[in-house]
Amino acid sequence: MTARREASAPPDLPGYEYVRVLGLGGFADVFLYRQHLPRRDVAVKVLLAGSLDDDVRQRFQTEANLMAQLSHHPSIVTIHHAAIAADGRPFLVMEYCSRPGLAERYRAERMPVPEVLRIGVRLASAVETAHRAGILHRDIKPANVLTTDFGWPALTDFGIAATTGPAAQTIGMSIPWSPPEMLAEHPGGDERSDVYALAATIYSLLAGRTPFELPGGNNSAQQLVARIERSPLPPVGRDDVPQQLQAVLERAMAKHPSRRHASAVAVARALQEVEAALRLPVTPLDLPDDPGGAAGDTRSDDDATRLRGVAVPGAAIGRRVDDEDATRARAVVVGRPTLVPPAPAPPAPPPVGVPVGPEPRRGARVAAAAAVVVVAAVGTVLVTTLGGADPTGPVAPTDSLAAPQTGPAAAPVPAPHSLAGTRAADGAVTFTWQNPDPQDGDRYLWGVLAVTGEPTLELVDQESVTVPADQGTGEVCIQVSIVRADRSASARPAQGCAP
Repeated sequence: MTARREASAPPDLPGYEYVRVLGLGGFADVFLYRQHLPRRDVAVKVLLAGSLDDDVRQRFQTEANLMAQLSHHPSIVTIHHAAIAADGRPFLVMEYCSRPGLAERYRAERMPVPEVLRIGVRLASAVETAHRAGILHRDIKPANVLTTDFGWPALTDFGIAATTGPAAQTIGMSIPWSPPEMLAEHPGGDERSDVYALAATIYSLLAGRTPFELPGGNNSAQQLVARIERSPLPPVGRDDVPQQLQAVLERAMAKHPSRRHASAVAVARALQEVEAALRLPVTPLDLPDDPGGAAGDTRSDDDATRLRGVAVPGAAIGRRVDDEDATRARAVVVGRPTLVPPAPAPPAPPPVGVPVGPEPRRGARVAAAAAVVVVAAVGTVLVTTLGGADPTGPVAPTDSLAAPQTGPAAAPVPAPHSLAGTRAADGAVTFTWQNPDPQDGDRYLWGVLAVTGEPTLELVDQESVTVPADQGTGEVCIQVSIVRADRSASARPAQGCAP
């Protein structure tokens, strides 16, 4: 025990001040440091002194290179720096994600279905981005999804990742979230193995347990492997989880890879359709804006899996089964939300709009053109799936959101203007706005903005709302979208604040 404490002592890093331990893992420990210039809190992952063999060093270097390659994505943890400490231990300086990660939440609370759907779409976007770069994660699970200061999921721990090329090593992952092919005598997997683990993670968030775990039963590794290989996926067991969502998870976690969604973006689109069927704001995809990967593209599943290989150091990577190597952190107090100005109008208007919520945490890096593509693709599916005679009926999950448009393009729905708030003597804040193009059946989708999470959205008929005093301490900011009778909505909500 004493040797373990000495091995995990925080290294002396010039330019950084040690604060406390964040998490302990099988090969590395994570510490909170305060960087002096620029001044900020960072998470520092340090290899254990007893784990410095060549394979582990190579894995650590691979993790640094892969995460640096992908960390521009809003749902992948950012790598700031990698180096060797004075005591010879390699370390990574990473973005500090201050809020509780998914491993801390999924067993402790009943996570709302709308939040799980948002998390699922954003994680699927991150996984798809990695796949398009030729990288398999191979260890997707709640413990490897942190939460940023602004409430966004952030995928981390690419330590056992590999390339998607034919020479890729395909061993690793943690048993409760692993697909059958990764647990075989001769493990092998591809993008569809990550699809399975992604869906297994979403299942855990909904069920509060791992997919094949029996509450109060025998959940040894041997029993879990047997159930994963042979038992059907149990129902989530929640009345508020629609059958359509259960069907998405069952397909993504099919025993044979050929029966799953063939890409992470196909899972994201299926989850978006569930959001649309539940009349929720559809979470946009965060995908590279390139010819083969523009957000909202309509490639088939077969096209989505034709990924280029990349040369990544570290082919010899061992198996890992430790489950909780995640950053632990405390909440922080942050300032007012960043209000996003409306995007410039595109040359050709999209078919319809859809409320997309606040910009991502790295919104400045997301091109306005990509946002327009997302709105066009998602808006089409809202009209296609919700515009029928029975808007409450289930929508069959498919692999493509972008349905062909058979009629003339609808005019884009404008955002409200003149949004302003007035605080009453009792502390409540009343916001009013104007509809620049009122039509029969118009309603308004609104919610209070917060920098630490997503707004809870409500539909109202009138052009005003009141935020109660107990929700309106300090500056209060809201967003408002116009929703037409056909359920099309403003491409970007109006946003405004009151002191």
